[in-house]
Amino acid sequence: MKHGFKFLSILVLILSHCLVAQSQATAAEKEQSSSELNDELAQLKQQVLQLNRELFILEEDLLFPASTQLALFVSVDTGRFFTLDSVEVKINEREIAGFLYTDKQRTALEQGGIQKLYLGNLKLGEYQLTAIFTGTDDQGRLVKRAANYQFEKDDEAIMIELKLADDSKTYRTQVVVDEWVL
Repeated sequence: MKHGFKFLSILVLILSHCLVAQSQATAAEKEQSSSELNDELAQLKQQVLQLNRELFILEEDLLFPASTQLALFVSVDTGRFFTLDSVEVKINEREIAGFLYTDKQRTALEQGGIQKLYLGNLKLGEYQLTAIFTGTDDQGRLVKRAANYQFEKDDEAIMIELKLADDSKTYRTQVVVDEWVL
């Protein structure tokens, strides 16, 4: 009986070691499987991001094809003689864009930033662009600066920059219009 009990104890001990080894192996497999799943999940996330970028580009091309595309940008040269408050843009007397600036946005423009004000479509033809900038001069008076610009839209995309540039000779800010044809 003593031998049977000893044998049984040894058998239980061996079985418990086998179970512990199996559970450790199962835990290691689960950890490896979990690691593999995390890697696959990370790869899927990257693929989704890439597809999202490609979809965005395709959507932009469909909504704003280059043959009809017009983009307007606003920039500020230095901003010593004029503090920008707002801008209103019209094409052929129809308002297409307007913006009211915060202090942070104004500061960003004065530090060299460029704002995309408008992105849209135009048919082929001739157009009259009117930009009206409202703000205050260096003495705190309400001032408006405006520019009229005629351009012809052909089958290429057009980018127009509306730049507020200080003129140190006249101590005034002028609106300079630059057109970029791509």
